[in-house]
Amino acid sequence: MGILDRFKASPAPAPKKLRKREYAGANTGRLFADFGASERSADSELQPVLTKLRSRCRDLARNNEYAKRYLTLLKTNVVGDRGFTLQVKAMTTAGVLDQPGNALVEEGFLTWGRRRNCTADGKMSWLEAQKLAIESLARDGEVLLIKHRSSQFHDTFAIEFIEPDRLDPTHNINLPSGNQVRMGIEFDQYRKPVAYHVMTNHPGDYDWQAGLGRRRERILAENVIHIYSPLRAGQTRGEPWMAPAMNAIKQLGALREAAIINARVGASKMGFFTSPEGDGFAPDDLDGGMPVMSAEPGTFHQLPNGVNFTAFEPQYPSNEFEAFNKVILKGIASALGVSYTALSNDLEATSYSSIRQGALDERDNYRTMQALMIDNLIRPVFQAWLTAAMEMGTIALPLARFDKFANSAQFRGRAWSWVDPQKEMTAAVMGMKNGILSIQDVASQYGKDVEELFSQIVRDRALAKQFGIEYALEPYGAPQAPVGGELDNSIAETEANDV
Repeated sequence: MGILDRFKASPAPAPKKLRKREYAGANTGRLFADFGASERSADSELQPVLTKLRSRCRDLARNNEYAKRYLTLLKTNVVGDRGFTLQVKAMTTAGVLDQPGNALVEEGFLTWGRRRNCTADGKMSWLEAQKLAIESLARDGEVLLIKHRSSQFHDTFAIEFIEPDRLDPTHNINLPSGNQVRMGIEFDQYRKPVAYHVMTNHPGDYDWQAGLGRRRERILAENVIHIYSPLRAGQTRGEPWMAPAMNAIKQLGALREAAIINARVGASKMGFFTSPEGDGFAPDDLDGGMPVMSAEPGTFHQLPNGVNFTAFEPQYPSNEFEAFNKVILKGIASALGVSYTALSNDLEATSYSSIRQGALDERDNYRTMQALMIDNLIRPVFQAWLTAAMEMGTIALPLARFDKFANSAQFRGRAWSWVDPQKEMTAAVMGMKNGILSIQDVASQYGKDVEELFSQIVRDRALAKQFGIEYALEPYGAPQAPVGGELDNSIAETEANDV
């Protein structure tokens, strides 16, 4: 290459081909400018806003009809009127049900669950405690209980509810032991809870606890039941279930309030008196310095010269209000995991198929919540009670048999009646006849256990016999003649025909 060739301009590089984004959701630009995103951890996002989220959800629960309805639906459908029932299925060494031992455990837990027995303050029954727990999960995002052992309690065991406010989300420190306190909970190196740093008084209890300050008590994790539904890995505290729907509930409530006030104002038929000088009208009275004319049905007023009347007739809410209200409520219902018809009590334009499908989807969500309650509240409390009762001998079973009865305990939540019971029952009978359903499968749909069902049928028959009533119901088919008897009859009929 010559010397002059070095000063020649090199050819321009080929323009780079722009790559198209593979995910439309990652696009940028003016249409995505308000699409917020965060790369922070779950605790970093929740810690600054947890207290405000919780307080706003409580405000909605107190003052908004749909938030109140949502909490009522949860208590009614997840817990119900009987709560979670216990059925113990412990077996003997012979391989049959240990009915005496099972009955002792079931009756003992039922007695402990009565009011004045199960909670430390004696103010709640076990059923009321379950309802408070599911409401607190939805409204506050988490439930905190302390397990107490003392001779002053029934079976030496009781539980105490404490509000999650007493677990300070701003309490975050590294301890000399190597443990870390995050949002009031002390963890070891594997993020397993070791203790809870609980404030001895509620931070908002200013009137009754003035001057006490924020003192904390370290409670071992083995004595605490902390229930919440984590949405991300490593999440320390729970967010309120109502959080995704909070904005829509609040804005819809404000819209409905404005519509009601507007309708009331429109019904009043108010207006304005105008004149070029602004002082030509002679009022009947003054209200705060403003001229007022009294209006009565069937009366007319003659205005002074130069005074005109301009009517004020607001037209909202219009015909579109109902449709708009319904659309917003459907979004709120979807965020809360309940059906629109249940949340709004609107049964217009519903058919059997649509309401059945909606009910099935909603009940699947309730069953998921029931499983959450059983695993995180019902079973831990039952096992803690059973340990205390066996240790103190309040039930006549040795502690060595704890695993046998604790592991065989089954809990059943409430069930639901069907939209069309006849169709559903017919389908269940067909399923049992074809061998794809068992009696237990069908009984579970009604919140019953097959052992309990059979026992009740036997008791009904015995009671009917005691009162001299003929029991004409055969729940599992008409009695069949013995096979040998049928064969003998058949032979006899054949011989008679031959003769």
